Amino acid sequence: MGTEDRDGMRIDWDVPITMDDGVVMRADIYRPMDDESHPVILSYGPYAKGLPFQVGYPSAWNRMAEKHPDVTANSSNKYQNWEVVDPEKWVPEGYACVRVDSRGTGRSPGYVDHFSPRETKDFYDSIEWAGVQPWSNGKVGLNGISYYAINAWHVASLQPPHLAAICTWEGAADWYRDMTHHGGIVCTFWENWYDMQVKTVQYGLGSRGGIDPNSGLNICGDEELTEDELAANRCDFGAEIVSHPLDDQYHKDRSPIWDNVTVPIFSAANWGGQGLHPRGNFEGYVRAASKDKWLEAHGIEHWTEFYTDYGREQQLAFFDYFLKGDTNGWGERPRAQLLIRHPGERFVKRMEADWPIPRTKWTEMYLHPDLSLSTEPPSESSTIPFEAMGDGLTFRSTPLTTDTEFTGPLASKLWISSSTADADLFLIFRAFDPEGNEVTFQGALDPLTPLAQGWLRASHRKLDPAISEPYRPYHTHDERQPLTPGLVYELDIEIWPTSIVVPAGYTVALQVKGKDYEYEGVMEEATLSNFKNVFTGCGPFLHNDPRDRPAELFGGTTTIHVGPDRPAHVLTPVIPG
Repeated sequence: MGTEDRDGMRIDWDVPITMDDGVVMRADIYRPMDDESHPVILSYGPYAKGLPFQVGYPSAWNRMAEKHPDVTANSSNKYQNWEVVDPEKWVPEGYACVRVDSRGTGRSPGYVDHFSPRETKDFYDSIEWAGVQPWSNGKVGLNGISYYAINAWHVASLQPPHLAAICTWEGAADWYRDMTHHGGIVCTFWENWYDMQVKTVQYGLGSRGGIDPNSGLNICGDEELTEDELAANRCDFGAEIVSHPLDDQYHKDRSPIWDNVTVPIFSAANWGGQGLHPRGNFEGYVRAASKDKWLEAHGIEHWTEFYTDYGREQQLAFFDYFLKGDTNGWGERPRAQLLIRHPGERFVKRMEADWPIPRTKWTEMYLHPDLSLSTEPPSESSTIPFEAMGDGLTFRSTPLTTDTEFTGPLASKLWISSSTADADLFLIFRAFDPEGNEVTFQGALDPLTPLAQGWLRASHRKLDPAISEPYRPYHTHDERQPLTPGLVYELDIEIWPTSIVVPAGYTVALQVKGKDYEYEGVMEEATLSNFKNVFTGCGPFLHNDPRDRPAELFGGTTTIHVGPDRPAHVLTPVIPG
């Protein structure tokens, strides 16, 4: 479409970028109005570069704009897009912002196949294209939330020569463990997400996809494809996920190779992102081979802190250091900046030398037959049955005598038997005030998110001893090991990281159940415009696909075995005061 100068920027609309197979992706470029070369902030993803944030995601935008006026300040907000930077705030800082519609979405033609090797190679080609443009200084940084962070981990494994730094803001990494199969159990999020956020902006919708108010172009391309043609141009995402129940090549092709990830990293996690992103941010920080890597962890909604001054100023400092060579002190910054959570949505910033926090006092809290939770192991043996797909059992501590901080990953060791050949375990770490009200937080999506969650399908109990840590068991998920009904099996269950300072007088609890967590108190109906289901504690991250959890296999009775010879417990990360 050409180039125009407006709103203090030089904008190149719908620029063609040819991939190695000849398919042409389309990008919008926002850059300073000069003839100088500038570092590049690039994003590549499926949400359509021409769809304004406010139009595509109105409930998310309105909540953020109302509660955080710094997000909308000093910008017309006309060029805001879902989960990528606002060019009106980045171009004046001396950056060229490049937004590429991924293959098969927005104005880029082709077959939609998320996180596939084809898509990752497209991302690589886009980076290398941007790195040699006359307006580029040859250094490309990747920045964006969620999808734009997930595929940043993946493309970093290919080591594009012009890739200079990545900010993975709330970005899962491992396609199997973080995203599609929690503990081996299918998460239905992706199939529903596909319907609501990708099919709605697929290339070929033409005039049916709406008009970009800034460029005047059709958001979803000028070609008008039939519904059958659109379906033929995209994978059957949900069915593909269900058809790969183990961590096979399908999943490995869509996951990072950590030894190859050597680029400087700023990994930003959300404590309340249980069910999707935080595991990838913590794993990426720990396991990436990069020598220059930093971690940040925050709360509230999934998208908000990326756009606030708090988040944006950190991103700028990171990229200024690595893409511009500014001597701004970033290199001397401690490795972890954590917003420590307190009840009532209160957060206190603290810097730490590393993650997990080196001074962590790993503390076992043992399950007892009377459903108590204690640092003392049980003295008597007992069995405690529960309905295998039901609400399960809650083991609760006595009131804490001092304020106690739990910040870090958790893990549980259980001994169980089942009346069938398998069992799904859902573990929730919880806290309650003296009146018995549960402590929850505004999560990444759900407004009533518990402290931490973990999952394991008992037939997936096999561990990888080379990667496992006591506080983070790592399951291979490479074979199914059915249970013999009635026999007892030892399980190690990963519970995703959390942060909470529990006041004296409060109690903590471990719930072990056979289905997704649901908030037990009174709650208002909650959802977002881009999701199908009403949120009841887990947001859209549910595990209720009957293809994956047939009642004849996962119903029946699950029994927890406790005693001196079977010291079932949850390992907690207590931080000394």
